[in-house]
Amino acid sequence: MAGHHLILGERTDFITGRTIVDTHDERYRQKIARLLINHKGYQKKDIKPREDLLVQAGENRAVIKIDFLIKLSSKVCMIIKFGPGSIVTRRRPVLAVSRTLAPYQIPIAVVTNGEDAEILEGASGRVISRGLETIPSREKLQAIIQAELFNRIPAKRVEMESRILYCYEVDGSCPCDETVCIL
Repeated sequence: MAGHHLILGERTDFITGRTIVDTHDERYRQKIARLLINHKGYQKKDIKPREDLLVQAGENRAVIKIDFLIKLSSKVCMIIKFGPGSIVTRRRPVLAVSRTLAPYQIPIAVVTNGEDAEILEGASGRVISRGLETIPSREKLQAIIQAELFNRIPAKRVEMESRILYCYEVDGSCPCDETVCIL
């Protein structure tokens, strides 16, 4: 089932080289991938696209996709979550991802609609900059992580953040959304 997204054919994923479905949303994801590689100094090996994340709210479980994980020095240091429309409404879920994806607090969380972006400090949730051009470069991210402690997230907090993610990403999702898999 193709869902409600207009299928424009197929395209080659810029990072992995795999053939993927071409949609308007995917075109924005590819734009972000090119920005990271061509203008922000990341290497393809630094970026993991379309990472699965298991979220749970009580007995309800689902797998959602995280658009980009940026890994430096063997740690996830930045996540990028794409979503069309208003990015303000996506702040809380991206912070929840930054607290559930790894056993530690991911320092930088980015939410973007492909035209604009908000860069958030993972621990505080504070917006530290706005605009695609302000997404930290590889060099800047390396400097940021030098001061990071990568504190562990307590199990109870992970559970609560996972519930938040389930509410935002699963309960509110369109039934034909192919980036959510209810288990």
